[in-house]
Amino acid sequence: MDTLSIRQALALQLCRGLGVSTLLALQQKISLPSLFTLGLSDLLQLGLSENIAKQLHGVDWQRVDQAIRVCEAQNLHIIHYFDKHYPVALTHICNPPWLLFCRGNIALLNRPQIAVVGSRAASRTGLEIAYDFAKQLSQSNLLVTSGMARGIDGAAHTGALDCNKETIAVLGTGVDVIYPQRHRDLYWRIAEQGLLISEFLPGTRAHASHFPRRNRVISGLSLGVLLVEAEIKSGSLITARYALEQNKEVFAIPGSIRHSLSQGCHFLLKQGAKLTDHVSDILEEVSFLPENSLYIIESEEPKESCPILHNLDYEVTDVDTLVQRTQWPVEQVLARLLDLELEDKVERVLNGYIKLARG
Repeated sequence: MDTLSIRQALALQLCRGLGVSTLLALQQKISLPSLFTLGLSDLLQLGLSENIAKQLHGVDWQRVDQAIRVCEAQNLHIIHYFDKHYPVALTHICNPPWLLFCRGNIALLNRPQIAVVGSRAASRTGLEIAYDFAKQLSQSNLLVTSGMARGIDGAAHTGALDCNKETIAVLGTGVDVIYPQRHRDLYWRIAEQGLLISEFLPGTRAHASHFPRRNRVISGLSLGVLLVEAEIKSGSLITARYALEQNKEVFAIPGSIRHSLSQGCHFLLKQGAKLTDHVSDILEEVSFLPENSLYIIESEEPKESCPILHNLDYEVTDVDTLVQRTQWPVEQVLARLLDLELEDKVERVLNGYIKLARG
């Protein structure tokens, strides 16, 4: 393959509807840099849609160069899927990010990691547990990865930093956007001592749809996910579910049956997560894994066997109807819809979901 420049990689990122799976398929036919030299008819002959072909044929190079200048001015690294620094673990997940924008030490990307996640509205006990576990994991040479949200995420990052160890924060904003603002000091500590990464262009503001995408990267980078506190419907549970689908270990800390923040952990324990009350519970699960088998590709469910796609049409269908048709719990339906949305197979619209033609 001809060497793909950062400029070309960024141009591909800006092409809406063009993901890693399509680029990998194209790579079997043609070198990716050659895409920018082809005419519209040649691009269509490669099997690209008219929309994508037009975007590739008419790349806004001024926008590309402006984005590169922004990254250079802020000392941000851009890593594409074929870059030697791209984390091996992410190549094995469904719908991996094409680009990673990074601030800090990119050598950390391929270090063995444990994700520590949980509620934004964590209890004082939960914050102390996340801090202590992160500290002990870091001292055991496992990198702590989280999402820099308030609550458990922030406590986990701080626990790692306070024992002079590195940590990785995966952001749901541009890597240059500090969110939440209360974590300004934490952000710069991580930038100096660890690594901040995002798949979103610099300057991208927080949006609800970004955080599930961030969560799949958090679990994808890690050997396992530790859930400290979480309500039954939470982003942390999405991260844990991604970990299960990616064949990663899931660890859950139990709590009081009267506390709503224990419900997510108890739900996962019923699903087979490992009950965890000491860092040794995590170390004994991950320490024996040989480096070449840390990440296992789980075969993707054939779309024709997916009950959601089977029961969804090109007209709007609401979630309650899908629950009735599939006989699945509502949480499972919502989780699968999120996956399909990330894969561009369904689209969320007013009052429900529709199937996309390419799905």
